[in-house]
Amino acid sequence: MENQVHLWTSSDSALHRLDALCTLRCGHCADTGDPAMSRKQTRTGATASRTAKVTALIKHPGTPLGEQQAGVAALERLGGPLARPTTPGNHLTDADVRKLQPPATGNKITYDGAPAGFGVRVTAAGTKSFIFNYRVKTSGQERRYTIGEFGSWSTSAARAEAKKLRSKVDGGGDPRGEVEEQREAPTMSELCDRFEREHLPKRRVTTQKQYARLIRLYIRPHFGKFAKVSDIKFADIDKLHGNVTKKSGPYNANRCVGVLSKMFSLAIKWEWRTTNPCRGIERNPEPPRKRYLSGEELMRLTMELTKQERQFADIIRLLLLTGARRGEVLGMRWSALDLTKGIWTKPAAETKQASLHVVPLSEPVVTLLKAIERGKSEFVFPSDSTTGHVVEISKAWWKLRESAGLSDLRIHDLRHSFASYLASSGASLPLIGALLGHSNPTTTARYAHLFMDPQRAAAEKVAAIVGNGGRHG
Repeated sequence: MENQVHLWTSSDSALHRLDALCTLRCGHCADTGDPAMSRKQTRTGATASRTAKVTALIKHPGTPLGEQQAGVAALERLGGPLARPTTPGNHLTDADVRKLQPPATGNKITYDGAPAGFGVRVTAAGTKSFIFNYRVKTSGQERRYTIGEFGSWSTSAARAEAKKLRSKVDGGGDPRGEVEEQREAPTMSELCDRFEREHLPKRRVTTQKQYARLIRLYIRPHFGKFAKVSDIKFADIDKLHGNVTKKSGPYNANRCVGVLSKMFSLAIKWEWRTTNPCRGIERNPEPPRKRYLSGEELMRLTMELTKQERQFADIIRLLLLTGARRGEVLGMRWSALDLTKGIWTKPAAETKQASLHVVPLSEPVVTLLKAIERGKSEFVFPSDSTTGHVVEISKAWWKLRESAGLSDLRIHDLRHSFASYLASSGASLPLIGALLGHSNPTTTARYAHLFMDPQRAAAEKVAAIVGNGGRHG
């Protein structure tokens, strides 16, 4: 018996055999029944009796090593204190593991015994893996942790790992529970899904599209499907920011970090992690864009508009004449317009500053709007889209600017051009800010340099008066 490799099983038949062996060798451990005991007490007494039997069998000097090892397994199952075989152990070696034969069905475990719970599992297919059985201190739950396959792990290395696991268990840890918790932890893909499902609908349509585009093109591909939210570090965000900067420019890179920062703020709120890894990322400088239509360029653009489809042409004309944002014009409702008084009331939900914005409409704008046929739709520019109004004009815009020879012109530059015409005509910065719907005066300050011409004209008038001796005429 001592020269053989003993298999440790925990089947009921093996346990019954242990009971029989224990009763045979230690008659004083026999079960005692008491009809007056409750069913629960009976079960408890039976378990205690069986535990005592197995413990006695393990400690019996004449018990073979194989039965002692089986007894250790039985004690784990019964929830009793673990006991090690008293016979000096034959530690498994790599040679022993190689000799282990697969069972006909299922799997078979050969336990090493030191540390308690360490062994090798062999499946019917012949796969051999090192395992570690233990009982969680806090709950008493019996668990099995798979260390790794034989071949990838040597027996000595697996035993050393089992000792580390035993130390962790003795300290109140739960190695398998930690693995399962990490496996079930939310991924970045799941964070993107929840962000798009719960947060984006609260944003403006244009913002939804912009965020969804950044997530689709940059964020999801960078993190993949399996990266855990809790594992993301500052370096991961910094790397993404650098990659997007190189491939798609500084603006897209900064917007990506902005979206991720919001996503991680929500992840903290949802208790998916405790810190925001975007904090401290150095953003790219974003000098304000200064692209305005000159008088000659404006002439070319308006000439080309006469060749375009009418709805698209009217949208571009309104952008030029009002300085409104693209989303505000595309989502314009008839109910927000008072064409008699010449007023456009933009709802807070549809403005970037999230506040009600009332602006006057010039006579050309009123004339343009009155010429648009008003159908059954609530929108000035209806479409079959899910929103009920036009949401995409990029392709038509690209064709227009190419035909007008303005390939570097963006749609948002029409807003800048509107502001520049106001500044050149002498309108004050507060007035320009009010017409554009700026909530921050520093945003309007970008147009201050455009006051140079009217300021020069005013200075010339003063100079003329002074040079004329203060006489008018």
